[in-house]
Parts: sequence; structure tokens; C-alpha cells
Amino acid sequence: MREFAIQKNDAGQRLDRFLSKAMPLLPPALLQKYIRIKRVKCNGARCQRDQRLAEGDVLQLYINDEFFEQPREDNLFLTLFQPKLSILYEDENILLADKRPGLVVHADETEKVNTLINHIQSYLYQKREWNPKWENSFAPALCNRIDRNTGGIVIAAKNAQALRILTAKIRDREITKKYLCAALGQFLPPEGCLECFLLKDEKKKQVSVYHRPVPGGKSAQTRYRALQYRNGLSLVEAELLTGRTHQIRASFAGAGHPLLGDGKYGRGDVNRKYGETRQALYSYYLRFDFQTDAGILEYLRGREFQVDRVPFAEKYFPGNSR
Repeated sequence: MREFAIQKNDAGQRLDRFLSKAMPLLPPALLQKYIRIKRVKCNGARCQRDQRLAEGDVLQLYINDEFFEQPREDNLFLTLFQPKLSILYEDENILLADKRPGLVVHADETEKVNTLINHIQSYLYQKREWNPKWENSFAPALCNRIDRNTGGIVIAAKNAQALRILTAKIRDREITKKYLCAALGQFLPPEGCLECFLLKDEKKKQVSVYHRPVPGGKSAQTRYRALQYRNGLSLVEAELLTGRTHQIRASFAGAGHPLLGDGKYGRGDVNRKYGETRQALYSYYLRFDFQTDAGILEYLRGREFQVDRVPFAEKYFPGNSR
């Protein structure tokens, strides 16, 4: 239990408004709940959210210690009272989330709170599976990431051992990930491998495609299989054989088949025609192809997972069964 003594400059404020400023990590909905269930008292008595505070009042707060801290990047998950997740699979070691397009995976210059990792940490905190107070350094972490406007499967590790194993398996190409995309034009041949060199411009956060080695360029190989062609668009399955920034988007554009809705590498006129503002790209399939010992995650060997639906595939290629 903690106490706040109301000073002259605090007097006259509504109780809930004072507490929202004094405890910025406490979500408004949770604050209202705590007042309602009497975990907030004024001078030892039950109080109302809209009551006015007077100088000399003493608030008794029966609230977890972490909500009294100042906001930092590592505790902003506390402000998410109702985490929103589409969970594809979960056990004691990992969680597979189907990330919606438009959500960033980690905090960036445009978003600090509404991130996938914050939603996952809030979810696990509320389940009482994890609390930063119980740990010296570990926090649930993402093992892979996808762009803001790309949807699909992201792996989260619930403990340090799982994180170490998955990081190594991803590095050693022992986890297979496949993407679906809607690309412009018809692919001939219908399946094959796109090979090029990608040169990243850090300032523009964009890559350039070359079909010959260039200084600073990294080789990129993308296996593809066209599944359906309709109305000038191809539904294509893509598998990364290398892991480069914007690899599918840039490689397909370099081959003359930019993704529908892609604002960096696509065609603005076509995107406007279809009314698409996000690249039609979805990480829809994952398989644990462990070739070496996987320790506590050995039970995942050979397991495969697939999202329930890919919105743009349903929209432009109805009836496709992959």
C-alpha cells in the first residue's frame, strides 16, 4: 500500500484526473476499476472517481508497485489494459502471434506504446506468467520481425533458453517461413528462384536492386511459386533463402512484378486503382525444420503452422486453396 498526501497545488482536482497524472503507467480503465473495487481510498474511506480532492486529504492506494514508476520504453506495456493479440499457438516456452498489417513489432520514432512486443508482454503480465520484478534482465522477446505493413506469423520467446535456441535456429535456416503476396503481372515461368544483389540505403530505409555484384551489395535468393493469376494480379508463394531487408518487395519489383499496394517499390497508379495503401504481403506459414538438437524445444521438430486467413488473398483470389 502506498499513500499520496494532497498538497495545496493538488487540491480541487477530480480524484481520477489527479491519479492519471500521478501514475501515468496505470491504464485509465484499470484506474476506474480500482476505484470501483475500493483499491483506492481517501482518508481510509471509499471514494468516487469524480470527487474533488482537498488539501490535507490522504489517498491510500492498494496497487502494484510497478504502476508507480515513471514511464520508460521497457515498462510501457503496463499502459495496455486490454492487449490485442491473434494467437496462433502458445505453450510454456513460445508464442506464435499473427500480426495484423499496420502494427509495428518494436517501438520506433512513430510509435512507442502500441507495438506487438508490448501487447505480448502485457498479455503475459496479466496472465501472471511474467513480471519484470521477478527477473534480473530477461523480458519476453521477439525472435523474428516483419515490416509494419506486412502481416503474419511472429515468434515470441517466453524465456531466455527458448530465445537462445530460436535465435540460433533462425540464423542457421532451421525454421522455414513462407509468404503469400499479390504481385502485378503473370509469372513466367510460374515457379523458380529470383537472384539479385540488394544495396541498402540507411537514410532512405530502402534498398536498390542490382543483377550483378556491387560494392556493399548483398546477394538475395527468393524461391517463388505462382498459385493463381486473375485480372492482372498473381497470387504468389515466396520463400526466403536469404534474409535481406525488404527482400521480397524489392526482388519482385526488380523482376517486373512489384507487390500490390507497395508504396516504396510498387506502382502508384495501380495502387490507387485498387485503393491499396499497404503491400499485399503476408507471412502465412511456418515450419520448425530442426536439423540439430533443439533442447527444450525439441517437441516442436517438424511442427508446422499456418494462419487462418490472408485478407488480400480472399479479396482478389477467392476460392484459392494454396
